[in-house]
Amino acid sequence: MAPSTASTESGLPGHLVGYAAILAAGVTGVLHLVLATQVIQFSQMMAALFVLNGLGFLGGIGLYVSGRWRRELYLVAAGYALVTVLALFVFQGFSVDAFYRQGPLNPVAVVSKGAELLLAASAIVLYSRE
Repeated sequence: MAPSTASTESGLPGHLVGYAAILAAGVTGVLHLVLATQVIQFSQMMAALFVLNGLGFLGGIGLYVSGRWRRELYLVAAGYALVTVLALFVFQGFSVDAFYRQGPLNPVAVVSKGAELLLAASAIVLYSRE
């Protein structure tokens, strides 16, 4: 299979949308790693899931810029991001209340899920352009 045309030989994205995907994955990856330090107080299993999720997003960035990226991986990235959005609702309930932390709006959840939706949309756009 031929290498992807989505990035230049240096591994940098060839499209502005690629930079948006990197930014979105970086934001949600770092947020999940930071949140893991808070979640561990409540559940070690959830903290481990947060760490794995954060590393998954950051690892995806590494793969994307490595030059080993393939077109099919855009669909994997979109699916990964959407599953992470759905996971919030699975653990917090299927309503807008999932974005609230015992009263006030949880800005970290809003930013993280927004970044994941941006990543999913960016990945689909990049998939359709190749």
